[in-house]
Amino acid sequence: MKDIGKLGVWISPDALSTGEVVKLAQGAERLGYDTLWYPEGIGYETFSFGGFILSETDRLRAASGIANMYARDAVTAIAGHNSLNRLYDDRFILGLGVSHIPLVEGFRGHNYGKPVASMRAYLDGMEAAELSFDVPERNVVLAALGPNMLALSGERTKGAHPYLVTPEHTARARKILGPDAWLCVEQKICLTPDVATARDIAAGVLALYLPWPNYRNNWLSLGFSEEELSGRGSDRFLDAMVLSGSATEVRAGLQAHFDAGANHVCVQQLNPNGSAAVDWKALEAVAEM
Repeated sequence: MKDIGKLGVWISPDALSTGEVVKLAQGAERLGYDTLWYPEGIGYETFSFGGFILSETDRLRAASGIANMYARDAVTAIAGHNSLNRLYDDRFILGLGVSHIPLVEGFRGHNYGKPVASMRAYLDGMEAAELSFDVPERNVVLAALGPNMLALSGERTKGAHPYLVTPEHTARARKILGPDAWLCVEQKICLTPDVATARDIAAGVLALYLPWPNYRNNWLSLGFSEEELSGRGSDRFLDAMVLSGSATEVRAGLQAHFDAGANHVCVQQLNPNGSAAVDWKALEAVAEM
């Protein structure tokens, strides 16, 4: 996989039925999206879910966004990557990350190590693994926000998958990664002209992330103040994290990431009715970019 396409869909699938997951994957493929991104939290396991998506589509790529390195050892990670790429014609991207302390220590019962050093050692283990077969390309990207993890992404993998960031961060990341690395940026959207509704949706989604140091420190580095990150978050913060408005306004917000250096934007649509149902109008509007 030499290149990655312009647009992807980022979806948290746990609240969807199996039929809805299939409809989403096949619909995203029909609309011309390149990749379907999905998380690994407390629900679906990365390689099982990725294999299912690949089995239900013909061209769509599946990407873990992001696989928790503490969920499996390095040999198993590269074996899973190689297996899916061999079985499904080089269509799987292994997005890999150090996750967060609550999901590593509280949920999984592991010790959370120093992020960059732990990831570097994990990549060493993947590269040293002696498997019975290899694949032509190692389609690996890292969840990266800070400069050191971004630098590691550019040095050791195909690139980075930043989550919950602004175009300012995208520009910063591109400078660190260099011109050739993949920069696959996640961006939430809510296709509605009702600003109050969009902000309420944003506040509900972001409540999970606001206490986590990894994200909070990055937002502070981008110029948001502690006051703006208190409570449910300021209007400026909510508007930056979740683009809303008309289709034209949403597309302009996504274009800002491309202008800043992203070569792939993963669109996470949030339904303005507050449900987990896919907002197909939003996906169709963005696919026209």
